[in-house]
Amino acid sequence: MTGADAIIKCLEAEGVTTVFGYPGVAICPFYNSILGSHIRAVLVRTEQNAAHAASGVARLTGRPGVCAVTSGPGATNVITGIATAFADSIPLICITGQVNSELLGSDVFQEADITGAVESFVKYSYLVRKAEDIPRIFREAFYIANTGRKGPVLIDVPIDIQNAALPRFQYPEEVFLRTYKPTVKGHAVQIKKVVRELEKAKRPLICAGGGVILSEAQEDLAAFSEKHGIPVVSTMMGKGVLPTEHPLYYGMVGNNGEAYANRAMNECDLLIMVGARVADRAVNQPDLITKDKVLVHIDVDPAEIGKNAGPTIPLVGDARHIFDDLEKEEFSCSFDGWRDTLDGYRASMKRKRNPDPAYVDPAEFITKLTERMDEDAVYVADVGQNQIWSCAYAKVRKGRFLTSGGMGTMGYSIPAAMGAKVAAPDRQVVAVCGDGSFQMSMMELATMCQHDIPVKIIVLKNNYLGMVRQYQHFTYKDNYSVVDLSGSPDLEKLAAAYGIPFLRLSNMEKCGETIEAFLKDDVAMLLECIIDPMDLV
Repeated sequence: MTGADAIIKCLEAEGVTTVFGYPGVAICPFYNSILGSHIRAVLVRTEQNAAHAASGVARLTGRPGVCAVTSGPGATNVITGIATAFADSIPLICITGQVNSELLGSDVFQEADITGAVESFVKYSYLVRKAEDIPRIFREAFYIANTGRKGPVLIDVPIDIQNAALPRFQYPEEVFLRTYKPTVKGHAVQIKKVVRELEKAKRPLICAGGGVILSEAQEDLAAFSEKHGIPVVSTMMGKGVLPTEHPLYYGMVGNNGEAYANRAMNECDLLIMVGARVADRAVNQPDLITKDKVLVHIDVDPAEIGKNAGPTIPLVGDARHIFDDLEKEEFSCSFDGWRDTLDGYRASMKRKRNPDPAYVDPAEFITKLTERMDEDAVYVADVGQNQIWSCAYAKVRKGRFLTSGGMGTMGYSIPAAMGAKVAAPDRQVVAVCGDGSFQMSMMELATMCQHDIPVKIIVLKNNYLGMVRQYQHFTYKDNYSVVDLSGSPDLEKLAAAYGIPFLRLSNMEKCGETIEAFLKDDVAMLLECIIDPMDLV
């Protein structure tokens, strides 16, 4: 058995079924060995998208997604995908080929110090020095990636190590890392403090972040919220923790969130932040969530607690375990008046729009689209105005809402949707992007066709980098600079070139029937929606 064979055996032991990547000489032994495995190798068209696609797999399965690329530019190209996953705590295993061990540090052809380059964007990285270390390293990597605060782990494997012989292969059953002991169970004393504050509170609020979804604690949160009648808001990454139409869900907070959700944050007297980083997009004034209120911050990563806002009660632990422990505590409370107040805010503070009837109204379109999508469908939003419209108007029931929150990486939606569809082939998967973000990953239409990955893609076309244009509209008084997307391709011809069915919606007149045709069959399809270039989120 070679080192490359051993890597495949490790992936099989971890239950990996798909690897996204792009080969080159330095990773060829790995891709040669994968031919003898049941693992599916999917060739993306640029390395960054291998990591995004692996992210889609991880977010649908709860297990690390895997990508594998070659050395030098292959490795450096994948960094943006790694950074995107790191910012949103998505577990990935990123395998990079490397030049021969004896040439490391010689600046030879396609050598890059990738472990050094990704240091600030990974939970951990390995440079494999001996083939016999491969089983231990991969066992540790999968454990690190998917425990505690989840995230990407990079494994750099020189080509001579991939070709080296292993005298024997034994995959470790257990992992022992002396310096890595993530806290999962919350401290009992702190949990009792939370209960006491809930008993005293008049206006409690739960703010749920992406950590709730990562710990698969949505049902636990819903049960706790419903049992005690506690209202819930979410960050962008937490969208979907409760169905968007749930009576106890009061929308997304933050710069682009709902006014009534932000008002609830400001007026509550007990704020329970769970699985959220208290980052600037969700809380741009941290003092507001500590002033005149009790702040409980629950997170599996102790480094996040107190980083941006000092909590009254810090509670380190996994959200699922925390809610399980809270459920065991007996206490009584009633917040009917508080919920009535929030219901009033929700009714009176909804977003108001005055769309131009000559174009597609993205708000109404997204609402109608998600109402017609399958109950368990996966909606993948890209970055830009399309993301904010999606967050505000997409209805999530029993499905998933995926996007790039922490890094805000344009071009994320199509490859992430591909990964989601590979992970859940029986579920409807729709990627929604702008014409700017679409052109950052439109090459993956080839991947979809080659590997039969029927993702449905919607392009909200306004011929601008809309979010930047909007910023320049307010900040520079319509002095637009480098945001005009003139020269963009004819999407109908582009779809035809790939053999993908195409639809175009120019206004809302035939919206319903177009959506029905778009969603009808489980085939790849491209829908172009012409929206007002001057529309604002």
